Amino acid sequence: MTTLSLTLAQEIIQAALAHAHAQGYKPMGIVVVDEAGQLKAFAREDGASMFRFDIARAKAWGAVGMGASSRVLAQRAKDNPNFFVSLAATAEGKFLPQTGAVLVKNAAGELLGAVGASGGTGDEDEAICIAGIEAVGLVVG
Repeated sequence: MTTLSLTLAQEIIQAALAHAHAQGYKPMGIVVVDEAGQLKAFAREDGASMFRFDIARAKAWGAVGMGASSRVLAQRAKDNPNFFVSLAATAEGKFLPQTGAVLVKNAAGELLGAVGASGGTGDEDEAICIAGIEAVGLVVG
């Protein structure tokens, strides 16, 4: 089984940032968490808001905890708002069902963690997460 090492997490972040720069996105914050939601790596670009870490982490933490991308969770939150408000309160601010985080899996489909980003639109945040994961040869879940 492939594990989500620190080196691999940092490579994901670098590839995600390269994609953000190529697209001309605003300064980003990117978080990689492991399968237990524990922080593996984080980067906040110069000029990115102080909120970028908390937002990116909450997107990634929620994705890995619920086993779905934050895009899927955002839709579920629209369909069942009371549950998601309760979940966010229970998680003490570590859960944010907003587009911008995706699961990381290995070729066998095993969950390795999640990548979350904050700084652009939800679609931009999600796109750089996907680019980072694919650049290192892992699978987006």
